[in-house]
Amino acid sequence: MKLQLRSLALVSLLCLPFRPILAAEANHNFARWEKEIAAYERNDATNPPPKEASVFIGSSTIARWKTLGNDFAGVPVVNRGFGGSEIVDSTHFAPRLIFPHAPRQVFLRAGGNDLWAGKSVSQVFADFKEFAETVHRQLPRTEIIYISLSPSVARWKQHEQEKQLNTLVANYLAGKTWLKYLETYDLPLGSDGQPRKELFVKDGLHFNADGYKLLAEKVRPLLAR
Repeated sequence: MKLQLRSLALVSLLCLPFRPILAAEANHNFARWEKEIAAYERNDATNPPPKEASVFIGSSTIARWKTLGNDFAGVPVVNRGFGGSEIVDSTHFAPRLIFPHAPRQVFLRAGGNDLWAGKSVSQVFADFKEFAETVHRQLPRTEIIYISLSPSVARWKQHEQEKQLNTLVANYLAGKTWLKYLETYDLPLGSDGQPRKELFVKDGLHFNADGYKLLAEKVRPLLAR
């Protein structure tokens, strides 16, 4: 029985699309997410989401979006976020979290943790391009939307880097009909140009219910129906 399971696992790995391991991934600890990714897979096996849905993937902004289904009632959406992740994590797990669903759209919100971990803006941008191109190669008819970074109270000191990354991604769209950019940088900012504390939970990093209402309003016009 164990031999059969190992054989099946090997076949599954061989069937995944080939993607070279990048230098950015060489020393990255993907194993830390294995329990969470495996839980998604178990849930998909017993309660498979619909094909051609809109898959949301990325870090905690997506993972903590518990009202996603209600915010877009009547539209099939799938939440595959995992908090604390970087863009390379979404790329690495795309064969398990994105490809099986054959989605009509993929929404990515990630990059803030990457900058906080010390990556340069240019490196995070390179990671984004790798994500977009990896998904597009496997799913050429799928639309990919990058939900831009927006400042938070807790990480205000990196807001200029976030703005730079947003600009690079927005400019990268030229001539790519399969790729879109959703601007949300100003979403949490008040008239003084600072993040509004009332849109965040106590940690000053993650949106509360009011913050997610504003984010849903931004996303709604781009959601496929």
